[in-house]
Amino acid sequence: MMITEVQDLVRTHYVFPELTDAITGAVAAVELADDPETDAATLTAALQSVNGDRHLRVRHFPEGVPPDRDEADVQAWLAGLALAQGPGIAEVRRLEDNTGLVVVGPVILSPEHLGPAAAAAFTLLLGAARLVLDLRGCVGGVPESVALLVSHLVGDEPVHLQDLLHRDGAVTSSWTTPSVSPKVPADVPITVLTSTRTFSGGEEVAYDLQALGRARVVGETTGGGAHPREAFDLTSHLQLHVPIARSVNAVTGTNWEGVGVVPDVACPADDALEVALSRR
Repeated sequence: MMITEVQDLVRTHYVFPELTDAITGAVAAVELADDPETDAATLTAALQSVNGDRHLRVRHFPEGVPPDRDEADVQAWLAGLALAQGPGIAEVRRLEDNTGLVVVGPVILSPEHLGPAAAAAFTLLLGAARLVLDLRGCVGGVPESVALLVSHLVGDEPVHLQDLLHRDGAVTSSWTTPSVSPKVPADVPITVLTSTRTFSGGEEVAYDLQALGRARVVGETTGGGAHPREAFDLTSHLQLHVPIARSVNAVTGTNWEGVGVVPDVACPADDALEVALSRR
């Protein structure tokens, strides 16, 4: 039964074991409707009712869940996704005042897909007087690619960005890569644009750069999801996402879970680029 499977997976994997009894209790009260879209929404509401963890959810895939068993199938799916929506760099422009604009999103894919696009983007913008990184439509990404993207924006020495603390006590550290090129010069100011839609990996880019003092954030407070997750197929169209670790920023000692990345200059997301360009 799907309810039992969801409960078992949460008990086994959720990053905060002390909350699993309350969460699985909420799931027990769910009455399934035998409609995948409705069931995903109902289960998600129950899963998030205890602590509001937006990474803990059931997602509905109308065309079927992504492949997860055969590595060749996974890579083919990722390659198709990169072609369909881009690998994480959606747009690159040099504005009339020599401001470089990089639109990041909608999802920052794995380094093998992001790397060439990011290098090309920052190469095109060499010589820009200032840089605007637009994360308003970025809803996620993998930590390795976040580190790769930030590596273009900091110096030649490795920078410790964050640690992922896993439920079992394991720690995964994230550092920038000095060999990544080109580098945006340290004297080029960076502004990051955010919205309430900015989430997960997109938030980490903004949070890391803000914490390092490398960028000013302009826009709206972001969505507030800092827990990396694993995916478990429930049916051919439903997938359970369970956070399996929590992020700890190397500078702040905390993260953006539940509170979002708070902008240095608050304004409506639609106005963020105009506001950023007016405040130099």
